[in-house]
Amino acid sequence: MPSTQRWPEQGWALLQLLLVASFSQAEEPVCRQRGDPENPQLFKNGDIMLGGIFSFHTSWKDRQDTYRHKPLPLECTSLNFRGWQFAQAMLFAIEGINNSTELLPGISLGYKIYDSCASIARSVRVALALANGNEILSALSEAPCTRTAQLQAIMGETSSSPCMAIATVIGPFHIPMISHFATCACLSDKTKYPSFLRTIPSDYYQSRALAQLVWHFGWTWVGAIRTNDDYGNNGMAIFTETAQHLGICLEYSVSFFRTDPPDKIQKIIDIIKASTSKVIVAFLSHKDMDVLIHHLSDHNLTGYQWVGSESWIFDFQIAAMDINHILDGAIGMSIPKAHVSGMREFMLDVKPLNSSSNEMFPEFWETLFNCKFKQSTSLVGNQRECTGHEDLTGVQNSFTDMSLMPIFNNVYKGVYAVAHALHNILSCNKTCNNKVQLDPFTILQHIKKLKFKTKEGDEVYFNENGDPAAKYEIINWQPTEHGIVDFVTVGLYDASLPADKQLNLQNKSFIWAQNSQQVPLSVCSEKCPPGTRKVLQKGKPVCCYDCIRCAEGEMSNITDSITCVRCHPEFWSNERRDACVKKVAEFLSYEEIMGALLTAASLFGTCITAVVAFIFFRYRKTPIVRANNSELSFLLLFSLTLCFLCSLTFIGRPSEWSCKLRHTAFGITFVLCISCVLGKTIVVLMAFRATLPGSNVMKWFGPTQQKLSVVGFTLIQVIICILWLTISPPFPFKNFDESKDKIILECALGSAVGFWAVLGYIGLLAMLCFILAFLARKLPDNFNEAKFITFSMLIFCAVWITFIPAYVSSPGKFSVAVEIFAILASSFGLLFCIFIPKCYIILLKPEKNTKKNIMGKGIPKSF
Repeated sequence: MPSTQRWPEQGWALLQLLLVASFSQAEEPVCRQRGDPENPQLFKNGDIMLGGIFSFHTSWKDRQDTYRHKPLPLECTSLNFRGWQFAQAMLFAIEGINNSTELLPGISLGYKIYDSCASIARSVRVALALANGNEILSALSEAPCTRTAQLQAIMGETSSSPCMAIATVIGPFHIPMISHFATCACLSDKTKYPSFLRTIPSDYYQSRALAQLVWHFGWTWVGAIRTNDDYGNNGMAIFTETAQHLGICLEYSVSFFRTDPPDKIQKIIDIIKASTSKVIVAFLSHKDMDVLIHHLSDHNLTGYQWVGSESWIFDFQIAAMDINHILDGAIGMSIPKAHVSGMREFMLDVKPLNSSSNEMFPEFWETLFNCKFKQSTSLVGNQRECTGHEDLTGVQNSFTDMSLMPIFNNVYKGVYAVAHALHNILSCNKTCNNKVQLDPFTILQHIKKLKFKTKEGDEVYFNENGDPAAKYEIINWQPTEHGIVDFVTVGLYDASLPADKQLNLQNKSFIWAQNSQQVPLSVCSEKCPPGTRKVLQKGKPVCCYDCIRCAEGEMSNITDSITCVRCHPEFWSNERRDACVKKVAEFLSYEEIMGALLTAASLFGTCITAVVAFIFFRYRKTPIVRANNSELSFLLLFSLTLCFLCSLTFIGRPSEWSCKLRHTAFGITFVLCISCVLGKTIVVLMAFRATLPGSNVMKWFGPTQQKLSVVGFTLIQVIICILWLTISPPFPFKNFDESKDKIILECALGSAVGFWAVLGYIGLLAMLCFILAFLARKLPDNFNEAKFITFSMLIFCAVWITFIPAYVSSPGKFSVAVEIFAILASSFGLLFCIFIPKCYIILLKPEKNTKKNIMGKGIPKSF
């Protein structure tokens, strides 16, 4: 806490000291640069100067600073021919512009090109050297120590991380910086890097393209390796985000840098060995891929399908180092092939590099031709003495490799973009206006608005983020018979097209890992076939799941369905659960056995009734027919015929009219039938009452009253049925609950009260008839009809009492069959019990069909 309180006092003291120092220095007559000057590795003077920053070396010697002495300059090691190639491409463009009469006529471009040694700190240092200049300026004490920028634009750097550092430093000065190979999407942020532009597409598009490529081949379970820098981390972050939207899962995602200790890279090797994914997405710089391929070769990790970024996928040096063919069949995004007339010849003509302004020439020449100059150290191995007149005929190394021509073309386009901007600013026609005061900010604004074509026809322009149009070639590594890898273009990716047309794969044969012709399979779980749904495995990514069969009544008709869809109530899932089939409509039909038997029984009962009616009509004048009101007998036979026939309305597909007809016809015909039986029963009782002395009861229940009683009882049922049909009539109904795979077509009652009122009224009349018949069973008569009525009512009541539980418990069409059976059974009971005994006497015992025999007195039999 006390030390915290002293900070304000120390801060004020430090501020006062800085103010004093600044005022004292302002009085000095000269402006001096702090530190040692940085001299360019390649230099040529010109009217307008351009800067270049490239990695002529890839590493530097480590040193321990004691902070007691001024640190020594960085000592760079490991000469990098790629950096030289990029510098050569810049020189080729500048020379072409200087020799042109159409572009910047009369204006010569000069250059200062520095070596960054692949060091971010050195990159920033040389960028400041380019911005400030190294000269000591003499000036009067009152003259300001400020001046215009020493150069108008900077070409480079190659990697994303140095570019981010440089762009951060020079951004406030608005000095245009055009990179040819820095692809990190983060550099598109103009709030952080306002003066940064590039001639290579952003990794925002490449990462998305790689994700779409992986998804296209059905690889949903992949591993990922990235360079642990801005290029790899940002690129893989965009890939991961896009992959998640596409349903791709990363089993692992690891990073490393080429300077990491071997044990860290060994852990990555172990992760790859333990993984189940067969596809590896490598978002690596070519330098890191150099390191990784050696470790992969040591462990002979073959059989994996590699998907690569543009940094290494079309690099012949990587392919040459892959002696174990680990990367064979690799696929990835590449910058489209390019050709610039004269560039190859210019780059291979290295003699112009031998100049006094090239302090690195001896080292470059010795490494290129494997020789030593006299002033150098002694010769080693097969080295020879350098003459300075060697040529590249027959030399094969990374400097003569022109596979990076698309990147050289990017450098070329960047230089020409600056030249076209200068051409516009200087209002050049046949000559240029040399009086125009150039400043980097104006040049930057003109570059952003540019749109031109190179002499090769390539269109050059920058969008609002300083990026060019994103177009890639899809490259497939196909080994040849001689063991050399052929980079075959198998498709294109154009981010400017609609989303469904951006990825375009050509109909070419692919070579996959281990020279396979079949597309590798890399999934955590096999695809769920139709009829199943995916259920995620607990604690695992979404790509790992189990396939669960859809439940009954549900289906899925697509692969990898996440849900099963319930079928419409009128449909049911098939056995495979991949489709809904229409349920079978079930109802009691005439075609099935049960329906046919019931129809036959109904028609048989109708025929028997008709035969009995014919017999009665034929013998209508006989005593047994005339006894007990023959008109009621014929009316009863007619009602029984209707009872048999009404059962047919219960068979067949239910319809609106059949549902209304079946119950009302049944209720009215049975009431008519029971009314006739009740009338006959009352007639029997009245007849024997009339035989008593002084009885005059028959005049109150003569034939007219009997007919009126039948009409009255039936009319009550008719009224009940009309009310039922008016208020809530029966209607056809599809019952989906009774059976899972069938639709039960039935007639809903509409009003249950109406149904049970109809049935209850029939039961009431039947019970009344049964009681009266039971009371008259012992009346003295040789042919007491009350006994047969009693038996018929006993059967009738027994049938309909047992009908109720059977009807309620029977499913579907069987409930209809139970009702039909009850109708037929009770009808046959009435027909057989009342009329068959009489037919027996008429046909087989005619001698008993006399008035004397019928009226004969006898001892009543017990019952």
